[in-house]
Amino acid sequence: MATRTRYAPDRGLTVRMTATMFLLGLVFVAFVALIIGIMSATHQSDGAIIVVALIFGGGSAFISLFYSDKIALAAAGAREVSPRQAPELHAIVDRLCALADMDKPRVAIAPTALPNAFATGRNSKNSVLCVTEGILTRLEPEELEGVLAHELSHVAHKDVQVMTYASLLAIVAGLLVRFAFYSEIFGGGRGRGGNNSQAALLIPLIMLASAVVYAISFLLIRVLSRYRELAADRSGALLTGNPAALASALQKVSGSIARIPTKDLRSAEPLNALAFAPALKPNGQSLSNLFSTHPSLQKRLEQLAKIQAQLNETTPDAR
Repeated sequence: MATRTRYAPDRGLTVRMTATMFLLGLVFVAFVALIIGIMSATHQSDGAIIVVALIFGGGSAFISLFYSDKIALAAAGAREVSPRQAPELHAIVDRLCALADMDKPRVAIAPTALPNAFATGRNSKNSVLCVTEGILTRLEPEELEGVLAHELSHVAHKDVQVMTYASLLAIVAGLLVRFAFYSEIFGGGRGRGGNNSQAALLIPLIMLASAVVYAISFLLIRVLSRYRELAADRSGALLTGNPAALASALQKVSGSIARIPTKDLRSAEPLNALAFAPALKPNGQSLSNLFSTHPSLQKRLEQLAKIQAQLNETTPDAR
């Protein structure tokens, strides 16, 4: 899924992400087969509820993919800035895009003290890179460069496309649960003619199957998201050649977020999946990590430390 850039590939993470996508595909095929089996067993040929869910799910995915930049900027209350308005920020982005051999995204700043950054867009020609005022005031230039290299990696590897495709199954399954639930409430499960008892069984079975598939796909998407963040950390660190700066930025941003009131963090939650660091209080519980869109801070720092050690081994002693 990656475009032709100079971002270093990570075969290990690529294999794991590919395997996760493959599992999502298997779940999707099994889901379709199960729904067809349920309808066949109950002798129901009216698949309107499934068609509607597919239309709504596909439409939602289309809007999310093609308008993700506008939606994210609106949610963050961000404004696009020109090189004249933010010369230092644009200079870093220009340098990184030249290093990575990729198109330069639009650049925006969000007026919030919460230190964070995100990049989104269906491809490098239709993308936006957004930073908050909080991160601009907290990070040194080389730390900010590491964060922006991480975010540009998401654009270079078309992560928005990957996550949109991966989320389609969960969207459709979630919609089927809702549609089936409301059909049951408003009498949609009574059926026609002499098939009342079989028709009444159809809706609860669809609800159950959809709920199970939604739960499985939700967990797989979270796993894929965590792999995606680790891959962006690695790619960004190797592009700049300074993993230590990215690690320092991670610690500063995470430490600052931990001191922000919970009520202020809730306003940033809609952008957590896109953000450099999630707007959440640190939590070491394994169950909480299972549902997280990002790896733990410790895991990210450990990976960056390994990359720094590898770079030190391959760099000749300058003395």
